[in-house]
Amino acid sequence: MRAAVLHKTGQDTLDVREDVAAVGFGPGTVRVRMRAASLCHSDLSAMNGVLPQPAPFVPGHEGAGDVVEVGEGVRSVAPGDRVVLCWMAPCGRCAHCERGRGHLCVASLRRLGAPGFRFEEGGAAVDASGFYGTGSFAEEVVVAEDAVIKVPADLPYEAAALIGCGVTTGVGAAVNTARVEPGASVAVIGAGGVGVATVQGARVCGAGRITVVDPVVSRRERALAFGATDAIAPEDLKATAKGLPGGGYDYVFEAVGRSTTVRAAYDATRRGGAVVVIGAGAQDDLAQFTMGELFFNEKRLLPSLYGGAPVPSTIALVVDLWRAGRIDLDGMVTHRVALADVNDAIAQMRSGEALRTVVTLG
Repeated sequence: MRAAVLHKTGQDTLDVREDVAAVGFGPGTVRVRMRAASLCHSDLSAMNGVLPQPAPFVPGHEGAGDVVEVGEGVRSVAPGDRVVLCWMAPCGRCAHCERGRGHLCVASLRRLGAPGFRFEEGGAAVDASGFYGTGSFAEEVVVAEDAVIKVPADLPYEAAALIGCGVTTGVGAAVNTARVEPGASVAVIGAGGVGVATVQGARVCGAGRITVVDPVVSRRERALAFGATDAIAPEDLKATAKGLPGGGYDYVFEAVGRSTTVRAAYDATRRGGAVVVIGAGAQDDLAQFTMGELFFNEKRLLPSLYGGAPVPSTIALVVDLWRAGRIDLDGMVTHRVALADVNDAIAQMRSGEALRTVVTLG
């Protein structure tokens, strides 16, 4: 089958090959025919080494497809079911899962370097992993049962692929983690796919003001179409925040993944407000706060991983909101490419031109 492979961390482009095989099918696993995959900044971060992922690997963690075959013991899905991939798959048995916090389960992290694909190179077989145990830039994947979530058959593949990570992360951050109140003032730093999903989540919650902050004019303008009430450049955030009652926003969401923007989010939050960190950043990028300001300002720091709640429940919520016309998924797909052109999608994402590019897989 065809799949896109990153051979070495730091490479800018992927090698689209025709000789890749999905491996590992057996008890407790599911074989999925991928139909659509979405490109996320996290994929680029794994390619350049910001996020840990041993190479070679097949990128992609936002994907949707159909179950082709299930291994012995699989009960949650059956052949023919439409599913989305779940890169932080809950084991159902650890302390986090037992407390209803399955999105914090670390069992899936143990699959980081596990072989999921194989191809020939130099006359020898080469094993490659799938990004975070998935690898949606392939026509077929074999994943653990808990790494797939069944979705309604009438949910389009493209929309389902978006729900696999970015939309669930952004909407969940507003609804589950922050629990934005009606009438609240909200700022979202970063107008990419996760940021726009956060805007939509804040709108669903009834936020009175939703300010998008991004250096790219076209991205700021695009965010207005998804429910932002105003959009500003980063250099205008400080003055805008100071002009609000209380001297800042009730909630500031950081959807970039950098210490500098986390600091800007903290400074733009009113005393007693909340900074919600959504962006996936580097392990060595340190955000700094003084003990005095943390104590006297009582600003809450709320990291939000994968929607801040069990992923299946957040995905079900997003599907319900989509069906009710409360969130726009179709409009988030600004570019579509075939797998053979996945490097074009990467270039579009790096330029800031694309909100979400969907790779169609047949």
